[in-house]
Amino acid sequence: MPAIAEPYRIKMVEPIRMTSRDERETAIRAAGYNTFLLRSDDVYIDLLTDSGTSAMSDRQWSALMLGDEAYAGARSFDHLVESVQESYGFPYVCPTHQGRGAEHLISKILIAPGQHVPGNMYFTTTRVHQELAGGTFHDVIIDEAHDPGSQHPFKGNVDLDKFQALIDQVGADNIAYINVAVTVNMAGGQPVSMANIRAVREICDRHGIIMWSDATRLAENAWFIKEREDGYAHRRVAEIAKEMLSHFDGITMSGKKDCLVNIGGFLAMRDKRVLTKARELVVVYEGMPTYGGLAGRDLDAMAVGLREALDDDYLTHRIGQVRYLGERLREAGVPIVEPIGGHAVFIDAAAFLDHLSQDELPAQTLAAEIFLDSGVRTMERGIVSAGRDTAGNNRHPKLELVRLTIPRRVYTNSHMDVVAESVIRVFERRKDIRGLQFVYEPPTLRFFTSRFEPLPAPIEETATKEVVEPEFATAAP
Repeated sequence: MPAIAEPYRIKMVEPIRMTSRDERETAIRAAGYNTFLLRSDDVYIDLLTDSGTSAMSDRQWSALMLGDEAYAGARSFDHLVESVQESYGFPYVCPTHQGRGAEHLISKILIAPGQHVPGNMYFTTTRVHQELAGGTFHDVIIDEAHDPGSQHPFKGNVDLDKFQALIDQVGADNIAYINVAVTVNMAGGQPVSMANIRAVREICDRHGIIMWSDATRLAENAWFIKEREDGYAHRRVAEIAKEMLSHFDGITMSGKKDCLVNIGGFLAMRDKRVLTKARELVVVYEGMPTYGGLAGRDLDAMAVGLREALDDDYLTHRIGQVRYLGERLREAGVPIVEPIGGHAVFIDAAAFLDHLSQDELPAQTLAAEIFLDSGVRTMERGIVSAGRDTAGNNRHPKLELVRLTIPRRVYTNSHMDVVAESVIRVFERRKDIRGLQFVYEPPTLRFFTSRFEPLPAPIEETATKEVVEPEFATAAP
């Protein structure tokens, strides 16, 4: 594959600093071995998340200056609605401060206590909001999604038999909605095919079930459809995305990803009754229905960014850069989730640190070790993120991953080389790495603020030594 240059020129730079090993050891101890608790100034290359970490374009920065900061009825809201209608095809929009706010609102609107919410693998904040609303999450993703080595091109697909079996078991009236993520973060940034989306829609229509989407990375999903699904190779990503979203009743959107902004999100929907409920609740939890907790300038930047994120050249470079890092690691023998996803490279921490049990927190341990090696910040996606069940027991997900998340339009492939070399160094000394244990754990979303410490070193067995009797001088007669 030929080299793909960035489809932009760099106008402004932000200096970053490499720290010493001693500085990093001090920093990770102070953070309780949790990369979320590190200070940004202590981080060299930040791959913690792609959420709110994008670099905005000159057009977005220009839009910031045109933001209408009126408390109600701002024209910036109109710009966002027009952009969503044009690019995504939904008539109604309710802005929120970020995707989490949208998840909160739709969970309160659509879920009655005791109902069930199937989805193609859980996402941490989504499941928490569903459970707080009284719902029960059910994973209906295909089995290949739980296998890091599977080469299935659409590992985010809903297993139609699992979905139908749940309907048969609990009844369609007891299903609040199905939530289809595009792409599936926890599976490694894996896409959903257009054929699968259509098939889920047919089941929903037969049973009168609402079909919703966590569409946070919809542009990347559309690009994978273009690359991998028959009939789409010669179509523009923007056209594919609009067709894909036409099958959904509504979406939750974190604008901090595929809208290329640092803050923002929204609900978009077709049913005016859902819009009315959202507007009632957004006033309580977020802000007025025309700003949803955001400044007008943020709404304008998001209106521009969601169009830019559907550009074919941008996405070819974006996904190509993720693939470049993944291929460097794979060539060195580092176990990763395959096929390489759209927004991140996911290291299979269970295979990387195969001498550690899952209860020794291999993914959390590996994230800390990578930071210690180079100052590169990554994040855990395994047992710590999965949390505890209602009985208080640790959930043991099949995937124990470390996510190397690439911010959009921020780093060059030279930065990716630094990351790859660091991970490979850690891989070469992996057998010397000890696990971690909790020292503090909050009741929900524990991966954000938990603190850890290294497990004690194993007690060395006393080596058996040959006993040599001392020699005594013979007394003189």
